[in-house]
Amino acid sequence: MKRNERLVDFTNFLINNPNKMLNLNEISKRYEVAKSSISEDLVFIKHVFENQGVGIVETFPGSLGGVRFTPYISDDASRAMTEELADLLREENRILPGGYIYLSDILGTPSNLKKIGQIIAHEFREKQVDVVMTIATKGIPIAQSVAEILDVPFVIVRRDPKVTEGATLNVNYMSGSSSRVENMTLSKRSLSIGQNVLIVDDFMKGAGTINGMKSLVYEFNCFLTGVAVFLEGPFKGERLADDYRSLLKVDSIDIASRTIDVKLGNIFDEK
Repeated sequence: MKRNERLVDFTNFLINNPNKMLNLNEISKRYEVAKSSISEDLVFIKHVFENQGVGIVETFPGSLGGVRFTPYISDDASRAMTEELADLLREENRILPGGYIYLSDILGTPSNLKKIGQIIAHEFREKQVDVVMTIATKGIPIAQSVAEILDVPFVIVRRDPKVTEGATLNVNYMSGSSSRVENMTLSKRSLSIGQNVLIVDDFMKGAGTINGMKSLVYEFNCFLTGVAVFLEGPFKGERLADDYRSLLKVDSIDIASRTIDVKLGNIFDEK
């Protein structure tokens, strides 16, 4: 393989293995070249990645030395992508009967999910995350996108137990919007004691669902790394959770004029 071919393949290899410690000896064998050649390639790739805002390439010395690629997105790029998503939410045909917002097309578009995943993963890049948790159903693609970038598994909390998941742990929680007692369940094989869990969801109103998932985290004797939601909706009263990060926030929905007041979420408050 010529060097220019190796650089293309090596670049692709790093991008497809985010946040993994890759052994330089194994990489050297993969391309059948000396480690010194791989090191020269990494200098070039590192320079391009950082200049273009693709991510950070770190190398670690020693006989078992390795390289790790961490996807990165600048604050300006993150804000610009979120503004694009906000414009989609402002479309008047998104308002459904009862004042609900139609999100399925946004969360069903791979390019949008990639943006959402990048922004959330970047926000928690310096935190220890072992598992991403979400609840069925619309939160699943977001959790998958975040988990892929962080290179960790994701688990799905359900409202009804599935026979294919074996033994489950159930918790009752108070719905923040309707004040009803509801139930959620998670397979006992999903989490291990002491894992650090990042909760991700698509929409939050009274935060009852978020609070329920937090209870599950603690019932499994795990630790909560953080909470991230794509969209926080308007809510009168006190939310059941306040320690969350949101990409977008809806202040009001005017059904008569079919307009939605959308702003950037608190993830951008300090940026």
